[in-house]
Order: sequence, then structure tokens, then C-alpha cells
Amino acid sequence: MQLFSLKGKTAVITGGTHGLGMAMAEGLAKAGARLIITSTTPAKLADALAHYKAQGYEASGYIFDVTDEPAATVNVAKMEAEHGPIDILVNNAGIIKRVLAVDMPVEDFRRVIDVDLVGAFIMSRLVAKGMIARRSGKIINICSMMSELGRTNVTAYAAAKGGLKMLTRNLATEWAPHNIQVNGIGPGYYATSQTAPIRVDGNPFNEFIISRTPAGRWGDPQDLAGTAIFLASDASNFINGQIIYVDGGLLATIGKPANE
Repeated sequence: MQLFSLKGKTAVITGGTHGLGMAMAEGLAKAGARLIITSTTPAKLADALAHYKAQGYEASGYIFDVTDEPAATVNVAKMEAEHGPIDILVNNAGIIKRVLAVDMPVEDFRRVIDVDLVGAFIMSRLVAKGMIARRSGKIINICSMMSELGRTNVTAYAAAKGGLKMLTRNLATEWAPHNIQVNGIGPGYYATSQTAPIRVDGNPFNEFIISRTPAGRWGDPQDLAGTAIFLASDASNFINGQIIYVDGGLLATIGKPANE
């Protein structure tokens, strides 16, 4: 048995059109998986599929909102009809709204919870039905440092990601008897297009992250690929309900004193 091979497997990655989602999807594809990418934006999906196919990966895409249960139900059924059983689900779709809690409209708070937490529940529930019938499946939820730590301006996001951590553990408990492993990945701080404006020399937050992270750098999106492959493969068959933080050691330390 090739422990880390995903040859012949089909992997659904929600929101896998850019950034960390794309890096994890590429890792799964390199290990042999067929990719199914979801998005709410046709242009982004078209660009992502062109990128995957240019790399020689087998990839297809579907447009729908993971928080829309009827649409998700229809599209998961289409995926299975057109591509066969779903072996791997990566719940990566998510949003963040950076607003102080006292100023955040309740509808914005609910929207973040809906996308980042409820959407993962909807997709997991739909995909798990086939996995239970086949007695085999891997579900990977993309958690966050905010599953463990607080920070100003991200109350809704932290609440959602903390909930996603506990959803991971509860689904793992419920579905483990069916040979389904549900685990999470908690990325640290990564060098992506979204963080580019704050990753400049002299920016206080850039200096803070570099000094706070024992590895002394921002993560490269490719740093997530190995963990995604591991959790999607037979190598993780007895790992369940765990969150693996791929953070350069950030959660392991309270940081260096200012005079070090």
C-alpha cells in the first residue's frame, strides 16, 4: 500500500480558486487526486480550472454557495453522478470581516458564521452520506489560529473557526464507526495576495508575525500541501478529530522578549 498516494481518488475543495485552497488542491492533485473545485464566482473558477489544467491536473468546477443547502444538495448529487464517489472533502470556503465587535452589524456576524461554519456542516453532511455507505472517507476542515486565539477585529471569524474546531471533533466522533476520518488544518500566517499589503518591511504587523513565529517567517502556501496530502491519504487512517496547526511553531510559544 502506498500510504500517501491519492491515485484514483476524487477530492472536492470548496473555495479552491486561489490562495491556500489552491495550494492544498495542487498538493492533492500531485498525489494523484482528481479535483472538483467549488466557487461562487464564475470568472475565478474559470481562471482556476485553466491553471490546474495547465499543470496537467484533472479538474472540474461547480458554481454554488455552500450556505445554500438546496443548491449544495443538487451540486453534490451532480458531482457524484458525473465523477463518481467523493473520497475527500476539504471545507476551505470562508470569509472574514474585520470590524470591531461593538461596531459589527449582526447580519455581518451571521454571514461569517454561515459561510465559515454552517457551510462546512452542510457540505460534510451531504458528502458523508455516500462515505457512510462505502465505509470510507476523509473530511478536512480548514480551521485557523483563531480556533485557539483571540484577536481584535475578527470576532465573527474567531467564533466561526472555534466552532469549526468543535464541529470537526464531533463529526469525527459520530462518523468514526463508519471508517470516516474528520480532521482539521489550522494555518498560521501565510504569504498570500491578501496579506501582501502588510508584509512590507517596517509594517508593525509584519514585524510582529516574524518575531512571534519561531520559524521567523511567514508561511508559504505550499507549506500546507503535505499536511493536506497526509490527512487525505491512508497514512492518517487512525487519526481522527485532530487539528494540525501548520504555523511555524506560533502556538507553541508566547513569543520572544523584546530585548532578545
